[in-house]
Amino acid sequence: MKIAITGGTGFVGEELTRQLLERGDEVYILTRKPKTAADKITYVKWLSEDAVPERQLEGIDAFVNLAGASINDGRWSDEQKQLIYTSRMDATNELLRIIRKLEKKPKVLVNASAVGIYPPSQTATYTESSTDLGSDFLAQTVRDWEILATRAESEGVRVACGRFGIILGRKEGALPLMALPYKLFVGGTVGSGKQWLSWIHVRDVARALMFALDNDKLSGPFNVTAPRPKRMKEFGKEIAHALGRPHWIPVPSIALKAVLGDKSQLVLKGQQVLPTVLEEHGFQFKFPNLRSALADIYK
Repeated sequence: MKIAITGGTGFVGEELTRQLLERGDEVYILTRKPKTAADKITYVKWLSEDAVPERQLEGIDAFVNLAGASINDGRWSDEQKQLIYTSRMDATNELLRIIRKLEKKPKVLVNASAVGIYPPSQTATYTESSTDLGSDFLAQTVRDWEILATRAESEGVRVACGRFGIILGRKEGALPLMALPYKLFVGGTVGSGKQWLSWIHVRDVARALMFALDNDKLSGPFNVTAPRPKRMKEFGKEIAHALGRPHWIPVPSIALKAVLGDKSQLVLKGQQVLPTVLEEHGFQFKFPNLRSALADIYK
């Protein structure tokens, strides 16, 4: 398959590219700063005044849209929130324009989203059929993102929106920040410890995206989370076990709010989210358990 990826040089995009190349696909990475083409990777300039990406993308079989400013970078100031929101909307609007320009339409668009679309809860369990949606900044951002991406259906394109949980990897994502106190021997429960973390290994994220690309019957939202979420207290204990460090000094909510502002909701609030659609379609997780996922990351 010929697959075009926006955000292909990011945390998830790099892993997805690696796995696609391993199975023999051709990858086109849309970027503002194209590199020289590598074996089976073509870099396509986009989101620039002189860019005409559709000229290089005729015949593309599928798009994966991962573009957008990271929610893990810096404190969530008003300016950062605006960047998080507009970067996703602008990239997706441009992707829709490209699809409309192509004579041969792609078969599928797999669009990133997030479990933050669900409201925080210590008692509820969310699946793709849940109708209770959040109203905070992150929830509104991903709701608008999914609605916009779904417009590709008017061009005959199947659209699937992967709602990412907390993605675990050694060097990027949320895990390095969460693991740092443990490495310094000062790790402990964050906030109440009762909040849920719906996590997933980055390798399973890429595998789930490829599964959605290949499965013609999968459309609409699908949760990209491991099947066994953990409460924060247990999550911290598993990090301590993986690193051989103690779990003892608690981090009060007020301290995180003071440092991170609204961004603190990523670890102080959470949702128990299950990957019902993936499992119903037969997806098999490589890392269904947190302990095995952390063992692989820190091996």
